Amino acid sequence: MKILLIGATGAIGRLIQPALQIDHDVISVGRSNGDILADISAITDIRHLFKRSGKVDAIICVAGSSVTGELDAMDITGYEAGIQQKLLSQINLVLIGLNYVNDNGSITLISGKIGESPVKGSSGKAVPNGAVNSFVKAAALEMPRGIRLNAISPAKISDIPANDLVLAYIKSIESKLNGAIIRIGYK
Repeated sequence: MKILLIGATGAIGRLIQPALQIDHDVISVGRSNGDILADISAITDIRHLFKRSGKVDAIICVAGSSVTGELDAMDITGYEAGIQQKLLSQINLVLIGLNYVNDNGSITLISGKIGESPVKGSSGKAVPNGAVNSFVKAAALEMPRGIRLNAISPAKISDIPANDLVLAYIKSIESKLNGAIIRIGYK
């Protein structure tokens, strides 16, 4: 399987890429390192990365940042950053990427536990993470050509065994799940 791994040099990407490479051809994408360089918050970069990668069987996105802070210290720019970097960038990956995913392929996005179980000071992260989950559930109902759309929703990465992350991503790309929010490390 040919997999496009976006965010390959980040915390999750570094954990899952070696395992995925055992059985799959992985094309790594990052802002400053990777087979293809791209900032997924820029639509022109997304278009460029797909032109470089060509057709793929799976897209995995483990990139996207958001802001934490106490509500009284947050302003609209903090929310906008998470919406642009984590939510809209992944929506654009899906919209543009549909033209580059082979029939019966898959797209896996990243959200996070904080989108479902927020804690004090997390509203800047809760908004985009919860919205990614909602997008996945709704858009999965309309995916063409047998393409599947799922999200991985991890708790704090440092608290999750690497193998659990790997298995979640393998489950998303190799199973028939569609519209699933795969939760990892929830207690």
